Amino acid sequence: MSTGLKRALREEPTATLFLLSSVTFFIITALVGVFVASKFVIPEFMNNIQQLTYGRLRPLHINGVLFGWLLAADMGLSLYLIPRLCGTKLWSEKLGVANVILWDLVILGAVYTTTFGVTQGLEYAELPFVLDVGVVVAWLMFGANVFGTVWTRKNEKMYASVWYISGAVIWTALVYLSGNIATMFFAGTNQANLNWFYVHNAVGLIFTPLGIGIAYYLIPKASSAPLYSHRLSMIGFWTIAFIYVWTGAHHMLHGPISQWLQTVSILFSVMLIIPVWTVIVNFYGTVSGRWAQVRQDPILKFLMAGTTFYVLTCFQGPMHSLRTVNAIVSKTDWIVGHAHMAVLGAFSSFAIAGCLLAIPTLVNRPLHSMKLANLSFWLIFTGGIVFFAGLWVGGFMQGLQWNDVRIPFIDTVVFMRPFWIVRILSGAVVYVGIFLIFYNLIRTVTGGAPEATSGRATA
Repeated sequence: MSTGLKRALREEPTATLFLLSSVTFFIITALVGVFVASKFVIPEFMNNIQQLTYGRLRPLHINGVLFGWLLAADMGLSLYLIPRLCGTKLWSEKLGVANVILWDLVILGAVYTTTFGVTQGLEYAELPFVLDVGVVVAWLMFGANVFGTVWTRKNEKMYASVWYISGAVIWTALVYLSGNIATMFFAGTNQANLNWFYVHNAVGLIFTPLGIGIAYYLIPKASSAPLYSHRLSMIGFWTIAFIYVWTGAHHMLHGPISQWLQTVSILFSVMLIIPVWTVIVNFYGTVSGRWAQVRQDPILKFLMAGTTFYVLTCFQGPMHSLRTVNAIVSKTDWIVGHAHMAVLGAFSSFAIAGCLLAIPTLVNRPLHSMKLANLSFWLIFTGGIVFFAGLWVGGFMQGLQWNDVRIPFIDTVVFMRPFWIVRILSGAVVYVGIFLIFYNLIRTVTGGAPEATSGRATA
């Protein structure tokens, strides 16, 4: 074990272990995603093994990426930056280490249950009840550490990141309990409505405030510039709190739910332009005049790409919540491209940037290779754009064909094959970028000799 890693595990073990376990789950579950994509083109590929069928691997990929990678990374980054913004140590490292262990056990349990078909059968809520209890306990531990650190802070000022992360702790508890436990007490339309409340707000009230809160710390830090406007960040915070909760029903437009609820979900979806506007102005305003830094620094590249993808995601969402557009794109591959742009393009970009900054800081070493980090960015960015755009174009045309009763359904499946091939190839390019991120961070942690021109020192 390198001296830097020993130091990190001694002084800040919680953040270190969360981040290292999250990037490990990232390369595994992302590879599963490439494997899942291959099923669309070669459906018989290894289909004689139950654990490798599409129905088993898709929930493994989704839950692994959402909870094994992204939420774990966000938790680690939160427990990295909250003490720094509060001017104090983490409230309890012992509680934090126990938190990491429990979280990883839940994720490993999810790997077993999803591949062996033990599931609740609900979108994003496949984990069985016993693992849901583990998630709830782990989240209570995480929340105790966040609020305990904020309560004992030495800095009187509450920075934007502290507000967003603190809010996410409360909102995640509400959203997760609604989607994974409350749904078990309902059936039919009511259960579907609760489930889509959870699915949409898993992005809106979990990954959005955590991702934006982390970016509010990273962008000023990486660019060495003050935040453009704290007031705007607070407008964004409170509008997320009051708007997002009503938007989930737009996934059920033209379905068996009340017209008033459909209309309200459309209205609130369009109102999301308010928090998006605050992010655009704040993030781009902070780096204004520093674009030369963005061209050279992979951390800023990931942050600005994440911001751009976030804006595009939040433009698409309100647009396809409109009834006329929804009638075309709902349930098509357009939605798959949209969801991947949110999770991979926006929030994973923020999390990757955080790992590239925080892990070298924790081990007190420069990043192993800035050139490799830049290459990783371009692979993930270009591969992602092709991935997203291919599914948008194919999905929109797929929806038009579904609306034409003269076209047999099987013909729409055959039509999508070229787009699914593009999905596999672009997904493989993205995966290479993800693997290089993992390799770069592991070489940093293990003490491999850094490049002579690695550039950024520890933050």
